[in-house]
Amino acid sequence: MSESTRRQKLEQMLAQEPDDPFLQYALAIECAAQGDTPTALDWFEKLTREHPDYIPAYYQYGKLLLQLGHQREAEQVLQRGIREAHRAGELHAAEEMEALLTGLA
Repeated sequence: MSESTRRQKLEQMLAQEPDDPFLQYALAIECAAQGDTPTALDWFEKLTREHPDYIPAYYQYGKLLLQLGHQREAEQVLQRGIREAHRAGELHAAEEMEALLTGLA
């Protein structure tokens, strides 16, 4: 399946289930992979705002921000993700985000 077909499929599924956090996450990842960074950032922002307990989004969102040179914003996203991960008991995810943050220092 080509990248554009994958993205179209995700967009169709998301149109049917607009509040599905996994579909939002998958579309954000796909947009980032295709180089559509503005759309990927929009989806990550929406996802972390509307589904703050969807922990994997914070790592990928922070990582994308770092790749773009937005260190301060990435730090804020990762810190928020670490708090949410601890709240959800997802310690491994928290550790991964902490490691990414430590690499910034």
